[in-house]
Amino acid sequence: EVQLVESGGGMVQPGGSLRLSCAASGFTFSNYDMSWVRQAPGKGPEWVSGINLRGDSTFYADSVKGRFTVSRDNANHTLWLQMNSLKPEDTAVYHCTRNALPVDFCSVTNCYEALRGQGTQVTVSS
Repeated sequence: EVQLVESGGGMVQPGGSLRLSCAASGFTFSNYDMSWVRQAPGKGPEWVSGINLRGDSTFYADSVKGRFTVSRDNANHTLWLQMNSLKPEDTAVYHCTRNALPVDFCSVTNCYEALRGQGTQVTVSS
């Protein structure tokens, strides 16, 4: 069974930082491009960032480019999202997802599988 368990969320002030983690199990992690997707209250899912299966190509939504950094450790089946200079509009539940399409498609189409698990809540507020 595919499991993706996110952690690391919390409440921070604008300008603060958080590092999200995603522990993957139940599949061959190194065979998949991976993404982070967020969902704010009352809104649909928004693709945030993705990384290819080798970890040597990363992609970002314009809204987070220059502030967020995605990375992965295939040996330990872990995906991370370092979030800096957080803004109130970053408030959302963040999910890690397996990609159904190569990550370089993500900026133009829905590239990820259905969201699994609870995600981790990120709240940016003063």
